[in-house]
Amino acid sequence: MSRAAEAGASPGESDRLPPGIWKIASVAAIGSFMSQLDATIVNVSLPGLAGTLHAAFPTIQWVMSGYLLALALTLPLNGWLVDRIGARALYLWCFAAFTLASGLCGLAWSAPSLIGFRVVQGMAGGFLAPMAQMLVARAAGRHMPRVASMVVMPVLLAPLLGPVVAGGILTFASWRWIFLFNLPVGLLAFVLAWRFLPDDRQQVRPRVLDLVGLALLSPALVFFLYGIDRLGQRVGGALVCGGLLLFAVYGAWARRKGDGALIDLRLFGGRVFSASVGTMFLLNGALFAGQMLVPVWLIHGGGLSPDRVGWLMTPMGLGMMCTYPLMGWLTDRFGIRRLTHCGALVAFAGTLLLVFFALYGVAFSILAGALFLRGAGMGAIGIPSMSAGYAAVKRQDLPVATTALNIVQRLGGPIWTTLCAMTLGGQASAGPFMASRVFAVAFGVLCVLHALLCLTTRLLPVRLAGKPAG
Repeated sequence: MSRAAEAGASPGESDRLPPGIWKIASVAAIGSFMSQLDATIVNVSLPGLAGTLHAAFPTIQWVMSGYLLALALTLPLNGWLVDRIGARALYLWCFAAFTLASGLCGLAWSAPSLIGFRVVQGMAGGFLAPMAQMLVARAAGRHMPRVASMVVMPVLLAPLLGPVVAGGILTFASWRWIFLFNLPVGLLAFVLAWRFLPDDRQQVRPRVLDLVGLALLSPALVFFLYGIDRLGQRVGGALVCGGLLLFAVYGAWARRKGDGALIDLRLFGGRVFSASVGTMFLLNGALFAGQMLVPVWLIHGGGLSPDRVGWLMTPMGLGMMCTYPLMGWLTDRFGIRRLTHCGALVAFAGTLLLVFFALYGVAFSILAGALFLRGAGMGAIGIPSMSAGYAAVKRQDLPVATTALNIVQRLGGPIWTTLCAMTLGGQASAGPFMASRVFAVAFGVLCVLHALLCLTTRLLPVRLAGKPAG
């Protein structure tokens, strides 16, 4: 069977979308939205939780950290479970577990119980976003760029809406309703998923679980992500080294295991899939590093208040939101490579302006334009490059490819954020002249990241398989 056919496309295929695709995409989007929303929804409630549950702040912070680490802990199991029980069944089980854990969080009686329930919630939520991508990729085939915005947009909006939703709830109700809010939404989403997601039991191909690979890869992810967040401490450096060692051991094990490995590393032998994964890794790094650097610069270097900085950051989100709905038309019109490369160049230009502003002062109207350019440029990269990666693998390999793509993508954010933060050191609060030079260097590092992104987009295919040239 041809690669185009495996990807769900053929040269003679109609341009009409597959029947029911918008229902599938809408149901999948609810899962990714809820998973990402709960990653940030508790942030504004942490001080209140510490007082209500009589816990120290370092302890109560695990309500957030435990959830985020649990998301990474279960991610390597995604591909095996899809092959074992099917995508629809796994999605339903995870949604049920996520909703039940949300209810238990709302009934927690102490800080340890709340943290424990949040870990369970995170373990279930860790499957929802990758599953949403895979369900849409399976159903859409080569039409992925036209419908992927339905899944990607909630992932973008959820972290921004989390604190807003929490603030509204805490204004009128107890912190418990931050979690109990998920019960009616989760129940409705479960019913919709049961009704509209296609039955894929005929595609199940049970395989033996790679227990050694799981024992290496899951701790490696947790050690690395937790350690890099605390890289300035001795324990952080030790955990990062431990995580890297486990990654290396897993690499040796997976090469020996072949297609029986938890994640078959031979997938990365394909040029298009490797280019897609590398692009998503750099894109996630550019997104998170920029979201860290720009507010710190405006507060410490520009002397602005945090609430004003929040408003100044909105043009970047608006840029992404303006680009996403046009992805289908833009991809059909310009193709994968040209669109993503132009997007990378636009984002690079917007970032280069930040270096100039850091050195010579900022005009806020032009800053808004620069951030809009960054958002619009990066918005033009993610969906086409992800679609190219999915189209480059066989249909039966989509579960494992989804797992690999999400793991590498998730590592990009903390790695590049830490590298950019290290350029700041302890000098961000120094005098204005020194601070301007330090931030200019940090934005320079961010420019290097965007330059690498320009290079990887050149390795993506001109168009998706099965798309007629023209």
